[in-house]
Amino acid sequence: MKKLASLLLVVTMSAMVFSGCGNNGSSSSKKDDSTFLIGGSGPLTGSAATYGLSVKQGAEVAVKEINDAGGVKVGDKAYKLDLDFQDDENKEDKAVTAYNTLMDNDINAFLGTVTSTPCLALTKNAYDDGILLVTPSASALDCTKYDNAFRICFTDPMQGEKLAEYAVKTLGKKKIGIIYHNDDDYSIGLEKAFTEKVKELGGEIVASEASASKDNDFSTQLTSIKSSKADLIFAPVYYQAAAYITKQASDAGMKIPFIGGDGWDGILGVVTEPATVEGAVFLTPFTATDSSVADFVKTYEAAYKETPNQFAADGYDGVYAIAEAMKQAGSIKNEDLIAAMTKITVDGLTGKMTFDKSGEANKDAKFVEIKDGKYLVK
Repeated sequence: MKKLASLLLVVTMSAMVFSGCGNNGSSSSKKDDSTFLIGGSGPLTGSAATYGLSVKQGAEVAVKEINDAGGVKVGDKAYKLDLDFQDDENKEDKAVTAYNTLMDNDINAFLGTVTSTPCLALTKNAYDDGILLVTPSASALDCTKYDNAFRICFTDPMQGEKLAEYAVKTLGKKKIGIIYHNDDDYSIGLEKAFTEKVKELGGEIVASEASASKDNDFSTQLTSIKSSKADLIFAPVYYQAAAYITKQASDAGMKIPFIGGDGWDGILGVVTEPATVEGAVFLTPFTATDSSVADFVKTYEAAYKETPNQFAADGYDGVYAIAEAMKQAGSIKNEDLIAAMTKITVDGLTGKMTFDKSGEANKDAKFVEIKDGKYLVK
């Protein structure tokens, strides 16, 4: 009986060891050979969570839509798509950890990251691994510095230049004040390109006021801009900070109009008084009030009980770009998918786009004005 008990103990312990090995993230435990696994990462918690959640949910709509239509035909084989989306909390170290987890899970392509600083932290890793990277919304220029990386959204320099042209040429503003975050790649990139273009067009930056991304008191910066006699304020920040800035400007009696980048998308969901952002204009490739995206908006609202923003559309378009690359390549090998990206056309929610060797999407920009508590395409 003692020998039998000992034998049973050894068998039980061996089973536990092998069971543990079976859950190590290997491809055999995550997917079958007819599944194409798209990995993604973005902030699902923390102050930037709305961006990551929107991208994730937009991607989920696209995955379901494609699978319901029979999947992606690659040569003679049809693949079903699956999505593994990890939380990176908008932090560099968390993004690298999330990416490594996804690679351990044997992803076939990477839809990430959502924001710029985490993306910059792992672009070299993705390049070294040779995997296709399609970032939906990381706009820092170097996010696509390697030839395996592509971008759905506009770059920071492109946004800054377009906004400068709009401010000086369309609105006729010559004296412009700026509030930006000097510790955020997105904000710095837009501010630099905007400033250079304004000067080139004959305008003047009469005040350029820096702040930290964690700040929520902008009274000092606004006081400086008010005394500068600026006739327009450019705020290249995300919508949470934009809500604080516009509210404090209103409280200070400032009637100066605002413009911003695509990070302003979603601001109406957080402002307590829509009047504080009345007349503000921001650049975006997508707005839910556009009739051409009505079907997507209806599906998204039914699934998530909220109206989709630009980031949801970016996530959706990112999945479709990967699917088009699969079809074009006739293969799911990394090198074939990467080579196919410059040969595809995606008729997306954020515009009809192609991609060049720099990784950038060629498509038109839109400007949205906030009027009567709604987003209106200019």
